[in-house]
Amino acid sequence: MLSAVAVLFAGLLHATWNALAKAVPDRHAAFGVMGIAQSLICLPLLPFAAPPTAGAWPYWGVSIALQLVYMLLLIRCYELGDFGQVYPIARGSAPLLVAIVAGLQGERLAVLQVFGLAATCGGLAALALAGAGRRRMPSRKAVTAAVLTGATIAAYTVVDGLGVRESGTALGYAVWMFAVEGVLTLAVMAAVRGRAIVPALRDRRRVSAAGGTISMVAYGLVLWAQTRSPLAEVAALRETGILWGALIGAVFFSERFGRLRIAAAGVVTLGVVLLSAH
Repeated sequence: MLSAVAVLFAGLLHATWNALAKAVPDRHAAFGVMGIAQSLICLPLLPFAAPPTAGAWPYWGVSIALQLVYMLLLIRCYELGDFGQVYPIARGSAPLLVAIVAGLQGERLAVLQVFGLAATCGGLAALALAGAGRRRMPSRKAVTAAVLTGATIAAYTVVDGLGVRESGTALGYAVWMFAVEGVLTLAVMAAVRGRAIVPALRDRRRVSAAGGTISMVAYGLVLWAQTRSPLAEVAALRETGILWGALIGAVFFSERFGRLRIAAAGVVTLGVVLLSAH
């Protein structure tokens, strides 16, 4: 129960930091500042956080690489589509993929949880694709980028789920990951943007730094939950942040919610209840 609450809260935090990233004009610079903030927080903690065990290092390295790809894809999503549509597609496609891979790893869900997973994924897809009033549907490029983002989310979620269990320490796994990932994030974003990123780093740096801190806390909670609950359950509960994303899109980005999206949100809520049943 405690892990479920933690993951639900992480979903809210995730939608919040994504909205902050969407609001910054130069998103490559925004992710660069987010990386700086994460490294500055975690680097001083390294002497006090036990590093992951040797068996966890391959997962740890692959996860960092996947998350760098994820950030670039997420930036592309926000360049091509509305927050209230591409965000749900990206997040909603991940739990189903995680469930499939976790099943191949030997994890099994109860019958009610299977129905819950299906309802959650279906509701999130409907939430993403249902038109709100006369709003246009996402472009094919936006949908493609969002689905690829979802696949990357599923990949690093499974890799981290296996890695954090192997590491023996959720805190150490997270601290060492963010300390290194933050530096690499800035390097990748600088490589993409070139020298133009230097003045852009100063634009809304406080908002971006706050987003980086929130992102780190959100994923830290997810890593901890993955040591206590099935990967598919954690992945699906985390994606309830889509509900918050839809509300944020309506309130802060003037994106109409619409009746169909409200109905889809209800389906997601039902799915979460069933998924959490034991």
